Amino acid sequence: MIAVSNRHYFDGEPDPEAAFLNGIRHILLKAPRALILREKDLSPEAYALLAQKVLSLSTEIPIILHSFPQVAQQLGVKRIHLPLPLLQQMADTSDPLLSFFSLIGTSVHSVSDAETAVSCGAAYCLAGNIFETQCKIGLPGRGLAFLREVSERVRIPVYGIGGVNEENLPQLLNAGAAGGCMMSGFCRDLISSTQPDLPSQSTPL
Repeated sequence: MIAVSNRHYFDGEPDPEAAFLNGIRHILLKAPRALILREKDLSPEAYALLAQKVLSLSTEIPIILHSFPQVAQQLGVKRIHLPLPLLQQMADTSDPLLSFFSLIGTSVHSVSDAETAVSCGAAYCLAGNIFETQCKIGLPGRGLAFLREVSERVRIPVYGIGGVNEENLPQLLNAGAAGGCMMSGFCRDLISSTQPDLPSQSTPL
């Protein structure tokens, strides 16, 4: 399972950033395959500051930055998740910044998107939304048949996103996906900021 952050789940906390970072600690201790820091609504400067704090929490779980390739380069992070239009623009203009990254991923919503992602150099893609989700209320899921078709048409790993949890993950795997992605809010009962602070990933328990 790949974890995807959403700091807005903690907006009602007395100290939202502290609660968010504590939630990230709990997620990392669950040992996801990776964590995508998705806070794309921040300014580049604010995102860089938050990314530095999140990066300091993990020495083993890969942290994938999102939407801000210049920030990732400045921080020396070679894993980036780019919105497909941005990835396509950078690929079409042969942006030299792309060569800095050892892992590039993107999000797709159709088979055509997935094929474009491959042609632009993506090493993996997130396909969604698979199930109906609280993040996109009223938007029906594209379903497992969609996920299967995308997985069969491209040679890169495809991860389902949207309404994914540990219970329905086997359905994604049976559809040919490499795995699933879960927003931090879906496991908030495990990462609630009301729980005591945990030591960082680098501190022995």
